[in-house]
Amino acid sequence: MSLYARFAAAIDVVLDTLEAEGALPAGLNRASIAVEPPRDASHGDLATNAAMVLAKPAKTNPRALAALIQPKLAEMPGVTAVEIAGPGFLNLRLDPEQWRDEMRTIFAEGADYGRSTQGNAVRVNVEYVSANPTGPMHMGHCRGAVVGDALASLLEYAGHPVTREYYVNDAGSQVETLGRSAHLRYREALGETVTIPEGLYPGDYLKPVGAMLAAEYGDRYVGAAEAEWLPLFRARTVAAMMDMIRADLALLGIKHDVFSSEAKVQSDGKVVAAIDKLRADGLIYEGVLEAPKGEAADDWEPVEMTLFRATKFGDDSDRPVRKADGAYTYFGNDLAYHAQKAETADLLVDIWGADHGGTVKRVQAAVQALTAGRVPLDIKLVQMVRLLRDGEPVKMSKRSGSFVTLADVVEEVGRDVVRFTMLTRRADAQMDFDFAKVVEASKENPVFYVQYAHARIRSLGRKAVEAGIDVTAPADLRKLDAEELALVRLPAQFPRIIEAAAATREPHRVAFYLADLAGAFHALWNRGNDDPERRFLLVNDTETTLARLSLANAVGQIVRNGLAVMGVAAAEEMH
Repeated sequence: MSLYARFAAAIDVVLDTLEAEGALPAGLNRASIAVEPPRDASHGDLATNAAMVLAKPAKTNPRALAALIQPKLAEMPGVTAVEIAGPGFLNLRLDPEQWRDEMRTIFAEGADYGRSTQGNAVRVNVEYVSANPTGPMHMGHCRGAVVGDALASLLEYAGHPVTREYYVNDAGSQVETLGRSAHLRYREALGETVTIPEGLYPGDYLKPVGAMLAAEYGDRYVGAAEAEWLPLFRARTVAAMMDMIRADLALLGIKHDVFSSEAKVQSDGKVVAAIDKLRADGLIYEGVLEAPKGEAADDWEPVEMTLFRATKFGDDSDRPVRKADGAYTYFGNDLAYHAQKAETADLLVDIWGADHGGTVKRVQAAVQALTAGRVPLDIKLVQMVRLLRDGEPVKMSKRSGSFVTLADVVEEVGRDVVRFTMLTRRADAQMDFDFAKVVEASKENPVFYVQYAHARIRSLGRKAVEAGIDVTAPADLRKLDAEELALVRLPAQFPRIIEAAAATREPHRVAFYLADLAGAFHALWNRGNDDPERRFLLVNDTETTLARLSLANAVGQIVRNGLAVMGVAAAEEMH
């Protein structure tokens, strides 16, 4: 158990005691009680808001309640002082041995340090990427792919069973267009000179598909009617595109557990079933929507459609699930797909591009209606990445065929750089991906700075062995000075960071934390630049070297654990 978890449990015992003594009412909600580092390190080692949280429901003053808690906390093993601060916060000062014990816990738990049971086995379905199967992955897809994959790993690390899902949009006009585009490449492969008309996909990535179809079918479908070949060419081309997409995602280390087909959702009757269920609940009706705001009356024609009462669940208007011609809307398909996911999950998380923000409320409303509120839907919007080269934006257009593929970028800068960079900002914040800056060897580049910290620690171990030091010998951690021991406070926060990031479903918090940890480690390392006696490796002082090496190894373990959650390999050396 980590230090913060241990003291949180101990504070719970103190509150139980106060309840038993009648000083605190029983049954108060303690969910908001936190144990965390004080904002100002000079105020102590740990702080708790227990008195602030419980005072109002206990009908007492926070400082008065803090005064009851204070002496009991002071009796806890490892606590040297407890102070009441401000309106009722409690600051704890710990015996230094508590931090040395935490280092031992890090070594004992290794790759599992920070792993949590917070998820309480709540099943989560994370759907991400879900790009239309009309071509290879490009950088417009990259950020959502990395955020979704890192979030899935984070939730697993925090104790959730996770299903990684990809929704294949293999129904609708875009795949019809794809099939027609492949037919042209098929004819080209048979020797015909073709011109790609406006509206079809012109990219060279369809040439191998055309060659495959030509080898398999010969000229059978060259002059055939479209109705004969389109269903076949559509299906075969979608399958080929999905193979390409899987291969592109594999370059980033991304794999999905489930690939769900939009066409299959329809053919299995899931859309009809979902709408029938909503109708039985009085949430479907035939009606006419109001004219869109700002649209001239003569530009709008009232049409009766099948509507879902989305306004009952907080949406701005009711939403059509079936058009006047009987075809289901994309929303109608989408609500059925989410109902399907909810059959095997307790929580749904969708990673969407920010351009889909306008549909968030309606889909959340549908999921709430279809599951009677049992399965929440959290939608994370991810802003696009602006790709820069030599300071100039790189244009991307799937239809023109002149886009920059994800494979191109991974080949140039490496998988780990791409993954880490995608997590260096909040998902909903704009991002520039500058080819020069992401590989820059400077502390302004968090990718480099974190990797350099780990490589430095590994190099330290190798140099210690070369100097004849037995690095397997036990270390006397009392040899660490106050500044060195203070560094342990950051690694000790890793379990808290994991739980907070998982609770908010924000994997970028792990990247931010690792950057702070790397910065603190480099700062401690740099002491030796001015004073040789403060270097980590002292050939003539084995005991101090072993203690400092242990400190470095504790930091290295946390860096590895955090990078593993992000899907990034820790660098063993830097070139």
